[in-house]
Amino acid sequence: MDIRAINDEYSVSGQITVEDLDEIKALGFKSIVCNRPDHEAPDQPEFATIAARAKELGIDMAHVPVGSMGVTADAVRDMVDALDELPRPMLGYCRSGARSTNIYAQTQHIRG
Repeated sequence: MDIRAINDEYSVSGQITVEDLDEIKALGFKSIVCNRPDHEAPDQPEFATIAARAKELGIDMAHVPVGSMGVTADAVRDMVDALDELPRPMLGYCRSGARSTNIYAQTQHIRG
C-alpha cells in the first residue's frame, strides 16, 4: 500500500484490501472513499467487502466510483458530500490513486 498525502485532510492510495484496513486505522484515517467501480478488474475486492470490515473497525466509508466516463459532475457532487459529511483524515483509493487525486482536486473550487 502506497499512501500519498495530498494535505492534512486527504490522502490517496492505489487499490486497498481488507487486510490493509487495520494499518489504515492505525495510521489514523477516520474515513475512506472508494473511487473505483466494482468489477473493474477480476482480482479487485468489492467495495461491500472492504466496507464491511471498515465498519467493524469504526471507519466510515463512501463509494464514489469514477469509471470510463471520467470524473462527472455527479461524481464531483458526491465527493463534495463525502468530504463534508465524513470525518477526516480521509483516504481515497482507486486502481492507482490518480482518479482519487483528480476528483479531490475538482472539489476544491466548490468547497473553497
